[in-house]
Formats: sequence, C-alpha cells, structure tokens
Amino acid sequence: MSYNRRVKHPKIVAALLIILVIIIAAAAVFTVLFPDVVHKHTGLFAHRWSEYETLTSADCGNDGEKVRRCTVCEEVESVVIPATGNHEFGDGEECVVCGINKSDLDPQTVISKAELSVHFLELGNKYTGDCTLIKCGDTEVLIDAGSRQNSAVVIKEYVDKYCTDGVLEYVIATHAHQDHIAGFVGSNDGDTKTGILYQYKVGTLIQFAGTNATTKIYENYCEAVEYARSQGTAVYTAKQCYYNTDGAKRQYFLDEAETVSLNILYQRFYEEETSDENDYSVCALLSQNAGGQSYNYLFTGDLEKEGESSLADSNDLPQVDLFKGGHHGSYTASTDKLLKVIRPKNVAVCCCCGTTEYTSTPANTFPAQAFIDRVSVYTDKIYCTTLMTDYKNGEYESMNGNIVFYVKGGALKLYCSNNDTLLKDTEWFAQNRKWNNRRLNPS
Repeated sequence: MSYNRRVKHPKIVAALLIILVIIIAAAAVFTVLFPDVVHKHTGLFAHRWSEYETLTSADCGNDGEKVRRCTVCEEVESVVIPATGNHEFGDGEECVVCGINKSDLDPQTVISKAELSVHFLELGNKYTGDCTLIKCGDTEVLIDAGSRQNSAVVIKEYVDKYCTDGVLEYVIATHAHQDHIAGFVGSNDGDTKTGILYQYKVGTLIQFAGTNATTKIYENYCEAVEYARSQGTAVYTAKQCYYNTDGAKRQYFLDEAETVSLNILYQRFYEEETSDENDYSVCALLSQNAGGQSYNYLFTGDLEKEGESSLADSNDLPQVDLFKGGHHGSYTASTDKLLKVIRPKNVAVCCCCGTTEYTSTPANTFPAQAFIDRVSVYTDKIYCTTLMTDYKNGEYESMNGNIVFYVKGGALKLYCSNNDTLLKDTEWFAQNRKWNNRRLNPS
C-alpha cells in the first residue's frame, strides 16, 4: 500500500519561506547601502583609514611612531618611523643628540645584542636554496643548509659572526632535497670536511621522518648525520618530536626565562608516504613573548598543497609576524588555505628571483605570480634574498641580500645587507610581475 505524503500547513511553510527570502534580501540591501554600519559591528569589509598622525618623532638614534585610525570602527594601526641615522659625534665617541656609541652602529653589533634574530642567508652561488639562522642569546638554531656543497663555507663564514662558541644547539633538516641539505655535507678540503655537521658541535638534530631520496647527496648527508651522532648529537625525527618519544620534545625553549620556544608542528606526511618529497618537510613555529607582545615565526620548508592543508587542519596556528615563504615562493605552495589562517605580516623568500633553474615559464619562476597574488592579500612586506641576472652564465646579485628580522626593545625590526626595498617596488618586479591591490583586513 502506498501513501501520498503531503506537506502539513503548506500556506504557513510558504509564508515562512517568503519571510526568509525577504530577510535575506533586506540584509543584502542593507549591506550595500550601509557598509560602514556592517563594518563597525561585524568587522567585514576594509577599514577606512585616516591620515597618519605622528605620536613621537624619530631622531638620529631613536625610532618614532605614527598611527592611523579607522574612521568607522576606530581600530588603530601603529607604524614605526625609522630613526634617521644622522648622528652628530663631533670629536667624541658618543652622539651628542641620542648618546649612542659609534661601536653600536655596526649592524652586526646591534643584531647580536637583540633579544632574538632570524636570518635568511644568501648562499654564494646561482642556485636557489634555504638556510635560516635563529639566534636567541647564546642559543643558535640552523634550519637547513642549502643550496650546494660549496655553500657550506659561505654559511659558516656568516654563522661564525653570531655563533662564537662553535656550538649549534639545534639543527633542523626539513627534507632530503639537495638545496636544503648539501651544506650539511660540504666538500673535502684536504683532510678537512667543510660541511656544517662536521664543523660545529650540534646539540640536537631534528630531521624529516620520511623520504624517497636515493641520491648521492642524501647518502652523504646520512654519513654526516652519523658523524654528528658519534660526537654526541641527539638525532630525532619530526615525528618523534611531535609525539615526545625516545627523548625528543615537541617544544624546546631557547632561553632560561622560557619566553622563546621552538615548536615542532604536526603534518600528516610525518606518518604517511607521498611521491612529493617536499611534503615530508619538517614544520616549526618559533614563538616569543617580548615587551608584552607576542611574536610568531613560521617555517615550513618546501611543504606543498597537501602538506599545507594538513598543517592548517592539525595545528592551532596563530597569525604570524614572519613567514618563510613556502617552497622559495613557488606557485605550488603558500596556498590560500594556509594563508587565511596565518595572515602573515612579513614574508621572507629564499630564492634567486627569476631563476630558470626549475622552469622556463616566466610566471612560475620564483617568486611566482600566483604566490604574489595570494600573499599580497595580506601584506606587501615581501623580501627576497637574491636576484638572478643570467642563469646560463651563473650571474646573480643581491636583491635584499641577507634578510634579518630581529626584536629589540620589544619591537620587530628589519635589516637587509643590501637594501630593504619591498619586492613590489623593485625594478625586477616592475618588469616581471603585477601587484594585486585587493587587500583584506588582516586583523
């Protein structure tokens, strides 16, 4: 026996649907007619900023501060006015205006005295690769050592300026590609091995949990790791760290006051196999409390779309003050899903801008147009280490050079060895990329 099921009270249902449609339509019209009211109460839509107002002026040695306010919701944005650097020393060693000593004007001296510094290194050849030095007091962390074996000498020369005791407390090898591990191996200089794992005493080495690598450089890397282990280095995988097993830790504090922590994040390819070697990358979050402010710095190696998706799903990620641009600024990384969560304020890209090392497609050379389009929604503060001028003939030059973010007096500051020009304001960008002005409210 069959029954015809009829809607009870069809007129009431129809009336409710009509009312719902009217409400939705009214909300849409209200949003169009009164966007400021919607913004004030919901935070949707972009701020309407006033002109900047100077709170404190900069002098030769002290930063100033200017602010602007949203005329709708009254949110305040503060911007540092950099010190002019025009000191007046006369015949003495101290500036008569701000009192700074001449010796304290050397960038290396200033950065060495910072509470925390994060350095993105140029690697001394035409190849794109990663090497990041983190310094917190007397504790140093090195993340990766690309791009080729001869980079080891360049890396050591730079690191020795800041690591004066010959000890790297922590080393992270994100994944097994040459442009991330070759400097750990280095070359033979007579009876001396120049590789980072041979040149320094390493406290703890954290490496990728999986790999498909069968290359000679990977074999040599494994030999270098065993050498470090024989010298007392504790060697763990990211998986062991995340699960706090076998003596490994998910969180390592870099200072005695426990205000700066290195945190190994989870992503599923610590446990699952993948055909994309990049997705085995170790991911780490550096967190700091300074001057009542919290700063977060994210490092994801060459993690790609699937790995980034897992990273975003598996961790309570904060908005970050600094993001090492994924996979050298490739179009295959720094995906919308991850960026929507971390909303980076500054992005450092370790690459040779415009290099044809991996592709000859102009839009996809590092940093790719797709990468620019996605990141530009959140920030225009994008910096790149190196500029490729002629890949075939091995000709390159510094873009920003060595990029250093450091915290001093509770404020995040930037120093670049060549210049601090934003990527979008460079001549290379004007000739090769387009800027997306569709900024979202990053707060």
